[in-house]
Amino acid sequence: MTPPVAAKPNPSSTFFAIIGTDEGAVRERALRLHNELTGGNDDGFTHETVNGNADNSDSAFEICATTVQALLTVPMFGGDKVVWLRNANFLADTVTGRSQRTESGLESLRATLERGLPPGVKFLISALGVDKRFSFWKFIEKNAAVEVFDLIDTTRDGWADQVAALVVRKARELGLRFDPAALELFVQLAGEASQQVGNELEKLDLYLGPDRREVGEEDVRRVVPLSRAAVVFETGQAIQKGDVPRAIQLIDQQLAAEESAISIMRASIIPTVRNLFMARLILDNYKPPTGNYQAFSGALNRLPESDRAWLPQKKDGSGVNVFPLFLCSAMAANYDLEGLQRVMEATLRADQSLVSTGLDHRLVLHRLLAEIAAARKPSARR
Repeated sequence: MTPPVAAKPNPSSTFFAIIGTDEGAVRERALRLHNELTGGNDDGFTHETVNGNADNSDSAFEICATTVQALLTVPMFGGDKVVWLRNANFLADTVTGRSQRTESGLESLRATLERGLPPGVKFLISALGVDKRFSFWKFIEKNAAVEVFDLIDTTRDGWADQVAALVVRKARELGLRFDPAALELFVQLAGEASQQVGNELEKLDLYLGPDRREVGEEDVRRVVPLSRAAVVFETGQAIQKGDVPRAIQLIDQQLAAEESAISIMRASIIPTVRNLFMARLILDNYKPPTGNYQAFSGALNRLPESDRAWLPQKKDGSGVNVFPLFLCSAMAANYDLEGLQRVMEATLRADQSLVSTGLDHRLVLHRLLAEIAAARKPSARR
């Protein structure tokens, strides 16, 4: 009688990969999985963790060699063993990642994994920014239990909704609730990285204290710092709302930080004015629903190609860049088309003044803000 053959473990039950561009999410999930695989008992002898942060291709080769040695070394006291190659940074499309020396180290690691791990050994790799064209990634994808945590793509429509969902979920874990305006502002200030979102929520949690759980817009302004991208957004928001003192304050802060007036004009003011003008045209000509982003987006995307051609397009050429227009649509109702046309002309003159005259740049920007605010309907000004 033929003796039974021991079943070979499924590679995906002994080989795990946590990868992605969202550094915080990758680190958090990899640590949690490592604790699950080790039962939370890592005494420093049974399991091994290899730091995957390579300075160059030679360093990447040595890290791969150390990982192979760890995989083939039985635990000192017997039992199961988990080897974690943590935060590997040489799987990306970089000089180090493309190096022949790095590829040689990865081929050695791959050959070890293909031959099969010793009984009781599990392998976990966590890596940031993996280039999915590399052959080692294709091997991982085919043989490992893979989890991917990528940053939300802020160039695509609906990115803010995805970030907002992330914020709401993490806030709920802390017992925090956002009012709508505060949530919109937080999304723009904190960005799409889960680690940054978590850090800013923890600061809000401490700031509010145990007795107050509702996050207001002013709480966000006080606690969450303004990144450069956030300053651009905030300046645009202040202009849309006709909040001249706030817009002036933000512009003066940028000028004091040695930001050029021309870059402020072209990053904050011109896009805001253009979007207000286009949103007003859309409201007048097509009357899309403005209360819901999906409905607004659907109405624009259903327009004939000739009617969509003049609207701002996404960078990847995949269609109309709807989200900025949606954000402006509510505020565009506070202007009439003729007033916004005057604002467009004033903005052009101000931009030309910054480039071609010796006028004080701060004065040029302040004067333009006043002209934009003056163009609002009388009822909106009040």
